[in-house]
Amino acid sequence: MSTLSIPQFVPPASDDAEQLRKAFSGWGTNEGLIISILSHRSSAHRREIRKAYAVLYGEDLLKALDKELSRDFEKIVLLWVLDHAERDAVLAYDSARRWGPGDRALIEIACARSSDELFAARRAYHARYKRSLEEDVAAHAKGDFRKLLVLLLTAYRYEGPEVNLTLAKSEAKLLHEKIEDKTYADEEIIRVLTTRSKAQLEATFNAYNNAFGHPINKDLKSDPKDHFLSALRAITKCITSPEKYFEKAIRLAINKVGTDEGAVARIIATRAEVDLKQIKELYHKRNSVPLVHAIKKDTTGDYEDFLVALIGEESA
Repeated sequence: MSTLSIPQFVPPASDDAEQLRKAFSGWGTNEGLIISILSHRSSAHRREIRKAYAVLYGEDLLKALDKELSRDFEKIVLLWVLDHAERDAVLAYDSARRWGPGDRALIEIACARSSDELFAARRAYHARYKRSLEEDVAAHAKGDFRKLLVLLLTAYRYEGPEVNLTLAKSEAKLLHEKIEDKTYADEEIIRVLTTRSKAQLEATFNAYNNAFGHPINKDLKSDPKDHFLSALRAITKCITSPEKYFEKAIRLAINKVGTDEGAVARIIATRAEVDLKQIKELYHKRNSVPLVHAIKKDTTGDYEDFLVALIGEESA
């Protein structure tokens, strides 16, 4: 469910391209004009603007923006202009190359997208970087994380609603046994999390709760300093309740000592046309303050203005 505010009348893509060209002309860049156009255009229309700009001026709009903008504002605008699959490819590339145990971008791409969206991101990665995503992840992640992430990113999960309740109960028992034994990186845990459909995993986690009296994530919190356990918790939450996962992720990014601007930009850019409305509602309920107010308090300048435009002002 998109929060994007689309005007009732959207001008032709060529008109928007001309206006953006004007924003780049003269003595200084007109950031306000850039924000007013790009933050109020759908993904399909942004794609047409980019095509029109290339036809009119013989240059990729992304390159023009890259020359004119800087810092966090540049990053969020460039992410926003990219197609969804291209955006995921860029985020995955950055994450793979600087990967650390606390990084969550690859898990989000693997678990919060549909199978077709993940496949499209892998294809975009291959086209853009001339090698596979799993190749780069395998080169930079180590040990158990490498095994987990490569299997997550190469999965093509069944997307239908059908579940096998008998299987859910048996795999809930299996997961419980492995977690009790503290063999968190066991191949059976990884197999279940990386191959089962989201509906089947939800049934398994429900069976876990019913059989053992508490959610699986409670048992995965046994060692809060264990990064692998934290990754497993992120996977289970991202698969079953992506809006709750992203509410917490953006809350933690904002509340850090020194805001994690990369995480904020990634979450807003990737969820604005998906489920940002629900994320905003959850954030307000959880924190007693609207997300847009938290963003305004924590960011400044053109970067703040662009994020606020994507999130949408609160009506109350």
